[in-house]
Parts: sequence; C-alpha cells; structure tokens
Amino acid sequence: MPEAPLRALIVDDEPLAVERLQILCAGTDGVSLIGTASDGEAALRLVEALSPDLLLLDISMPGMDGMSVARVLEGKAARPAVIFCTAFDQFAVAAFDVAAVDYLLKPVTQERLTKAVARVAEKLHAGGSGETVPGSEWTEEFWVPHRSEMIRIAAQDIDLIEAERDYMRLRIGQRSFLLHQTISELERRLDPTRFIRLHRSTIVRKDFIAKLQHDRLGTWFACLADGSEMRIGRTYLASVKALAGR
Repeated sequence: MPEAPLRALIVDDEPLAVERLQILCAGTDGVSLIGTASDGEAALRLVEALSPDLLLLDISMPGMDGMSVARVLEGKAARPAVIFCTAFDQFAVAAFDVAAVDYLLKPVTQERLTKAVARVAEKLHAGGSGETVPGSEWTEEFWVPHRSEMIRIAAQDIDLIEAERDYMRLRIGQRSFLLHQTISELERRLDPTRFIRLHRSTIVRKDFIAKLQHDRLGTWFACLADGSEMRIGRTYLASVKALAGR
C-alpha cells in the first residue's frame, strides 16, 4: 500500500515565492499542499487547525519570523517537520537549534525540494518526529553554503576543523567547507566523545588521530590518518594525552 503524501503548509510573505513553491509542490511526489500563510501568527493558527506534516517556512517575515515559529513549534509534542526556504544563508547555524530537516536557498529548485521532502518522509515513516537528532544535545549535522545551495554535512564525517578568521573550515576527506561560526560555539555543539580540541584554532575527530608524538623540545603533535601533523596546544595537551591513557 503506498504511503500517504505529506500534508504541507507554505509560510511566506512574498506572493511570488508562495506561487513558486506551490508549483514545485505540484511537481513533487509525496506532497499534498493543504494551505498557505503569509506571517508567523497565521502559520501557528493553521498548524493548530490543520496539523500538517511539513512546513515550508520562510525566515524573514514581518512580525513573527520563521525562526520564532519554529521555536514555538519545538515545544509541542506533535509538530510538523520544518524545511526552511530562505534567501539568506546566515541563519543556517540557528536552524540547528530548532532541528529543521533541511535549509533551502531561494530560488528553490525542484531537485532540492524533492530531496528535502524525501528526507522528511524517510524520518517520519521510520517513526521519527522530523527532528534532526531526537533526544540529543549534540549537533549531528551542519548546513554550509556552497555555491548557490546549502550542503548538509554529517558531523561524524568531519575529519578536522580549523579556524580561519571569522569562519571555521570543515575538512571532509579532500573537500572542505566554510562555516560562519566561532570555534568555541562549534566546540560546544560537538559531541566530546567524538571530537577533541587540539589547539585554540583546531578541533579533530578523535578516531582521525593515528598517534601522538613530540619533538626534542617538548612540543607534542597529533599525527592524523591522512599523514598530516597538528601541533597540540599546552592548554589541551592533558586531555589529548588522556586518549592514550597518559
């Protein structure tokens, strides 16, 4: 028996953006559009009345913005999954806090919407609530800007994180992406059983460390699985050595 389509609600104050999403929803399998709202307050009223499975939610709106709507819904036991549809990439970090399923940059394409909807369906039909990490205090995924879209990166795939001025460079194999966030805030979001800070500007996934060694001057280095070496700051040396039972 085929699974029921996701009952979706569009929330956007721009008529042309609403029209575009309506057309895209019509071309997306597994989606049934049940209504639209042009502001946050109206969106919450429709959520109460219609109980949608999914919100396609703009962020920048007059009055109550999309992020505020998501925060209100986060406190409810039964709530729709949220896909942000916005013209701005700087809100991606805040989206982690409200467990949005995806973050689409305008103009939204058919391909990206289809992928995002498939992610929601997978979570809901697997028995989840649409949250990114139900019951966890640690961030399990990041959205980072790449060209004209946002790329989703699983935290467990990140090998190394290095600070570059006001940005953090996330390294995954031979690829890297920039995230606008401080290293202290990023460290707070990462699971300390998986990641460890080596230096004031470096965080590494623990199982990416192959060995520890020091030079004759007493400086310690972490030798990583890709053959590179990272100096360990004195502030962090004791916790890094603890990995080896030292």
